[in-house]
Amino acid sequence: MVDTGAWLVVGLGNPGPGYSGNRHNVGWLVVDLIAQRLGARFKAHKTRSDVVEARLGGTRMVLAKPRSYMNETGGPVAGLRDFFKVPTERILAVHDELDLPYGHLRLKFGGGDNGHNGLRSLRRSLGTGEFHRARFGIGRPSGQLDPSAYVLRDFSAAERKDLDYHVDRCADAVELLVTEGLERAQNEFND
Repeated sequence: MVDTGAWLVVGLGNPGPGYSGNRHNVGWLVVDLIAQRLGARFKAHKTRSDVVEARLGGTRMVLAKPRSYMNETGGPVAGLRDFFKVPTERILAVHDELDLPYGHLRLKFGGGDNGHNGLRSLRRSLGTGEFHRARFGIGRPSGQLDPSAYVLRDFSAAERKDLDYHVDRCADAVELLVTEGLERAQNEFND
């Protein structure tokens, strides 16, 4: 399928080495893997993001990692949308999801922010929630642990054992959504 329109695939996360292994940064892990598969390196962009411009099959794709904190992600993403002239419905946010069990994946279009600060910022800055999402399940914390503290903790040793598998699967899903469409990708990857 040859497609001339661009996609903007945004990995949600927080900048800095102290956050790199956090559950909240799984979006960055996924876009890093896609860039690696394409043999591309992220470069600083004036929109306060690191970007990769590439082609996946016949589809133009911009991978992005905003260099802002999660709750301020929307500004850089709106800047990327405008700079690369990508319609909002061709934005795909890759993010952690508390309401899915660890490792589960859901692809969808539109929706609310469900308490996710990165999605809330995107909705506010883009003026809509009508964009694609790749929701990577991290599960809810057990016991009394506050969810906002949980997302800023590194994946557990047990989770890290198969984290690479789940990140790889999410990257496959993102690539299929971009090249073949949402319905095909949902049928293959939603669980």
